[in-house]
Amino acid sequence: MTLPRSLVVLVALVLALAACGGDDDAAPATTGADAAATTTTAASDASTTTTAAGPVDDIVDEGDLVAVHYTGTLDDGTEFDSSREREPLEFVVGSGQVIPGFDEAVLGMKVGDTTTVRIPPDQAYGEPDPEAIIEFPIADVPEEFRVEGMQVMVGNGIPATVIEVTEDTVTIDANHPLAGEALTFEIEVVSVG
Repeated sequence: MTLPRSLVVLVALVLALAACGGDDDAAPATTGADAAATTTTAASDASTTTTAAGPVDDIVDEGDLVAVHYTGTLDDGTEFDSSREREPLEFVVGSGQVIPGFDEAVLGMKVGDTTTVRIPPDQAYGEPDPEAIIEFPIADVPEEFRVEGMQVMVGNGIPATVIEVTEDTVTIDANHPLAGEALTFEIEVVSVG
C-alpha cells in the first residue's frame, strides 16, 4: 500500500508523539469503532448467570452507568485481562464504550450478579483486516520506531504494532491484538447508577 508523503509524515509525527505518551493498555472490553458490530449472541456460545437478590431498580438496562469486575480468557484458557486487581470497569450500557457482546452480557443483570459469557469475534474485535497491515519505507520511519513488537499510535490515535522491520521497510499491524479471537468473560456487576 503506497501512502502520500504528507500522510507518511503525519504518521511519523503521531508515532513520535506516541513514544512520549507511554504504553496505554486499555481494558480489552473497551472499543470505539467496534461498536458497530452486531449484538446478537450466537446460539452455540454458552453463558451462565448466577443471580443475587437485589432491588428491581438495580437491574441493568440500556443507558445505565454500570461498574463491573471482569476476567477475560481466550479459548485456550489464557487470561488476557482482569479488573480484579484494580478499580472496576465503568461504562454506559449501549453507548459503544465496550465491545457489543460485553454490552449485551450485562443487560438484565443486577448488583451482585455474576455471569460467564463467550463472545464470538464478530461481537468482540472482529476478524483481522488485511488492509490494516501497512508497509512504510524505512527512511520515513524514525529509527526509534524500527523495533518489532513495539506498540505505536498511527493517524487519529489508532494503536498498532510493528510486526516487521527489513532493510527497506517497516510494517505495522493496526488490527486489534484480539481480532479474530472468541473472548470469554466472567463478569460481576458491582454497581448500577
